[in-house]
Amino acid sequence: MKAAIVGVTGMVGRMMLKVLEERQFPVDTLLAAASERSEGREVIFRGKPVKVISIMEAVESKPELALFSAGAAVSREWAPAFAEIGTVVIDNSSAWRMDENVPLVVPEINANTITAASMIIANPNCSTIQMLMALAPLHREYTVRRLVISTYQSVTGTGVSAVTQLDNERRGLGGEMAYPYPIDLNCLPHCDHFLDNGYTREEEKLVNETHKILDDNSIRVTATAVRVPVKGGHSEAVNAEFEREFDLDRVRALLSEAPGVILYDNPAENKYPMPVIAHDRDDVFVGRVRRDFSQERTLNMWVVADNIRKGAATNAVQIAEYMRSSGLL
Repeated sequence: MKAAIVGVTGMVGRMMLKVLEERQFPVDTLLAAASERSEGREVIFRGKPVKVISIMEAVESKPELALFSAGAAVSREWAPAFAEIGTVVIDNSSAWRMDENVPLVVPEINANTITAASMIIANPNCSTIQMLMALAPLHREYTVRRLVISTYQSVTGTGVSAVTQLDNERRGLGGEMAYPYPIDLNCLPHCDHFLDNGYTREEEKLVNETHKILDDNSIRVTATAVRVPVKGGHSEAVNAEFEREFDLDRVRALLSEAPGVILYDNPAENKYPMPVIAHDRDDVFVGRVRRDFSQERTLNMWVVADNIRKGAATNAVQIAEYMRSSGLL
């Protein structure tokens, strides 16, 4: 197996290296690719240095697999180039998510949408992944009709520049600003760019990607995405209205049985999900599970996950694992 990571020097790219290593994915030759400014640098894979090469050089090496985490513009330019030579591309950007010919995949939910013709597979947005990991088993049993979502998103979702801004502010230092305002001791109701309708692209992703992954455009979704001064992961308050009445014990059982989900919920012992618990773990943690008494058939829950791992790198590697086990890679 010859595999490329495009965007290998970024936060998600480096995590992809770590996850491939941890999960012992069978990579015989690793192609570490990045932009021109990173060429010649080295990354460590399985204890050995690997020189960073150009994306063109990675294409010319004809890998079987390419994991992308280099931004939408790079993906739009280079993913087709890899696909044309027979490389399976798993892309972490927003470039291909809503393309009707590209599967948008959370392996625990809809891996069956991948076929032998799928040369580009899209990784969903991190916030969507963790929310649907918790919702999908409930949707199958009760059918989600409406979602009201509030997110509390780590600065790591923005990237290294945002982490640097937070660190600088905590040390009382100046420096480049990733956000238009301070993030330390603050919350910004501003994730990604604002759209003409007053929502942000991050909020729009939660709507569109939910419809595509659950294959149900009738679900009504509204969201408010907030950036918080946290590094360890994203948190979400999810209010879900169902078509059918639910039993709370059955809801808890479904969450407990769902692959990749941990029900972490005992308020009497102050047991509830937090980013410090989810950090550097692949599981999605769900707690504060309770009925919404303000209207019928509605549930509240709190969902937390490491956005760099399950929200990005791990989900991509799991897609590759599924394709390999299914004979598609």
